[in-house]
Amino acid sequence: MTRGLQPNPIYLDHGATTPVHPAVVEAMAPYWGEHYGNPSSHHRSGAVAARAVETARETFAELLGVEPAAVVFTACGSESNNLALRGALFAAREAGRGHHLITTAIEHSAVLATARQLRDHFGFELTVLPVDTSGRVRPEDVAAAIRSETALISVMAANNEIGAIQPWMEIGALARERGIVFHSDAVQLAATRRWNLAAEPVDLMSIGPHKFYGPKGVGVLVVRPGVELLPTLTGGGHEGGLRAGTTNVPLVVGAAEAFRLAMTELDERLAHVRRLRDRLLSELPAALPGRCLVTGHPTARLPHHASFAMRGLSGNDLLMHLDQAGIAASSGSACASGDPKPSAILEALGLGPEWTLGGLRLTLGRQNSDADIDAVVTALPAIVARLDAIEERFAVAHA
Repeated sequence: MTRGLQPNPIYLDHGATTPVHPAVVEAMAPYWGEHYGNPSSHHRSGAVAARAVETARETFAELLGVEPAAVVFTACGSESNNLALRGALFAAREAGRGHHLITTAIEHSAVLATARQLRDHFGFELTVLPVDTSGRVRPEDVAAAIRSETALISVMAANNEIGAIQPWMEIGALARERGIVFHSDAVQLAATRRWNLAAEPVDLMSIGPHKFYGPKGVGVLVVRPGVELLPTLTGGGHEGGLRAGTTNVPLVVGAAEAFRLAMTELDERLAHVRRLRDRLLSELPAALPGRCLVTGHPTARLPHHASFAMRGLSGNDLLMHLDQAGIAASSGSACASGDPKPSAILEALGLGPEWTLGGLRLTLGRQNSDADIDAVVTALPAIVARLDAIEERFAVAHA
């Protein structure tokens, strides 16, 4: 622990990362020390490590409803997104199957920045679709954007900043009908439902285990059999030739154990966080009438996710004062927190400038309690009053 710093007693930023489950720490422990072999080595120590990796792959495969060969381990969800987009588009162009990508305005930067780089530096064509005021893309807009050269459609399963669950299965079915590869960033959604991907219209799906009490530094890309990807990280023939690099055995083992626990504890965990989420969604706007707007879809939203726009306030100021009150929160994506620019996601919802700087995301976990909700509902109005007073004094001083 960093000297002099203590963690927040109230942690409401599970959309950014989660604490590693004690059972996950225990499962990883032997592979940091006793079983340290390289899984690519041809001796018994390597075989022990390789068996652990394949057992982890089988665990993911069973819980996702796919064959083990469909599970590709990466270093994080962002790398999974990069492999999906770059791999699918370069393979499609090489095979003469098209060079056009369709995505949405509210994707994680790991998708949007990658898509724009592919357009600006590698000659691919890109269509970025708008969303409605609840943050959902319309399937009919996706259908209208499809062209003969469309090679890939990438639509996230659920948005990280506002929690809106997309009609991604409907879009996937549309892509399947047209013979277009469909990718979905399911990093936020993966541990909130049960899976049977073999029966669902998804060709590529990204997962980030640190969002469900697993370790950081490991990701998963699910690749439907028959989908061609050009490797973006080259070297050895790891992960079926799709991702070079020595496999991080402890993290892979931990990721699989975290997903197993997430599915085992699913119903109880979702009931708990959904109840707390609903308290936030109703009580915070009531405590701050005219200043606190719920963002995202009213029903099609992640069970642990409450998001708001705060009128006339800076999200960074809110976070600083919440932090001082012992509450960890986010102004949106953890990858963009600290950025003073207006939220591109809130702008995509059609909100005006008085709202778009004041994004607030409160994401819940298994250890949160009603007392935590009480603390936030009490603290936030006092913080808003304090910030208003500071703004008023500043305006008077510079009048």
